[in-house]
Amino acid sequence: MNRAEPPIKPAPSRLFLSLRAAGTRSVRASLALLVLVSLLCLFGPLASPHPYDRVYRDYVLVAPSLAPHPSATEIDQAIEEIAKRMNVAIESRFRNGGVFSATLVAVQPIDLRALRAFERSDVFSRPRVVGREDAGRRLLIETPIKSAVFLFGTDANGRDLLTRVLVAGRVSLSVGLLASFVALVIGVTYGAIAGYAGGRTDALMMRLVEIVYALPFIFLLIVLVMVFGRHFALIFLAIGAVEWLDMARIVRGQTLSIKRRDYVAAAEALGATAPAILWRHVVPNAAGPIIAYLTLLVPRVILLESFVSFLGLGVQEPLTSWGVLIADGARNIQSAVHLLIFPAIFLGATLGALQNLGNGWRAAFGLPSH
Repeated sequence: MNRAEPPIKPAPSRLFLSLRAAGTRSVRASLALLVLVSLLCLFGPLASPHPYDRVYRDYVLVAPSLAPHPSATEIDQAIEEIAKRMNVAIESRFRNGGVFSATLVAVQPIDLRALRAFERSDVFSRPRVVGREDAGRRLLIETPIKSAVFLFGTDANGRDLLTRVLVAGRVSLSVGLLASFVALVIGVTYGAIAGYAGGRTDALMMRLVEIVYALPFIFLLIVLVMVFGRHFALIFLAIGAVEWLDMARIVRGQTLSIKRRDYVAAAEALGATAPAILWRHVVPNAAGPIIAYLTLLVPRVILLESFVSFLGLGVQEPLTSWGVLIADGARNIQSAVHLLIFPAIFLGATLGALQNLGNGWRAAFGLPSH
């Protein structure tokens, strides 16, 4: 009996040649952009001096700027607000570099515990009493001025937009990758079984795919949210449970072609089981189209998650995603357009880079583009 032909697997040299074929200047630029965005989202919040959920009440809807805060106007507003809380009047005020001095006067002796209002401020630090006159009704204080820079500005709650955009990128990219992984596992398994089984089994399984195709995704997601509540894991599971349909059809088509190869017939003649043939012969030889479609699936999932979050069905505060930030920016577009511009730039650049990378992979494996 002749020895069975060895299974044809994508050799490293073949994958390398495919990568070189896809390695045009635009694809390389897209890959570099994706790496940059991923690194910024991963390590940027760790290096930021502003926590993503920190509320700066003295810096609400601050415009993007490289200049440090507070400005002279912000200092005046902050000291007036503190004086109102302490029920005192400001006799004089003076700023000397990073130190602010003021003379506070009141009808009754000023309780030193009221000076804690300075510590709760986003502009001033803990004050020091320099002088006390008129039986404590007149205080001379000095307090350091806190310096802060908001490169992307702040939102309607006074939170740093740059940190929130990067944290939102973590969520959006995570949902894109995790939901795509769910779609990959379900779609590859389902499509390979349907294509290899053929006959009535294939017809029945593909009719089930068509039925699921007909279900409205948003309605399904709303039902899941009403039953289980809004949760990060539920979002990517719901998205992945729908996006596997196209993957299943692609893998089924590849399986129908691969199962007619001689090495599959030889494996069957040697008594290999169906799961072994699928795992060792069918799926590895369909890896090219699977990877190419996967690079196009990730941006679709990210865009879908953004749309779901835009409708208010996504992650909950204080956690955020690009879709949530874009929805907030759309509500405040007249008063603070920067709330919409920056998350839209990050989302658009990521989706464009992923789409371009996916088209490069499809061209490398000779697949038709959409």
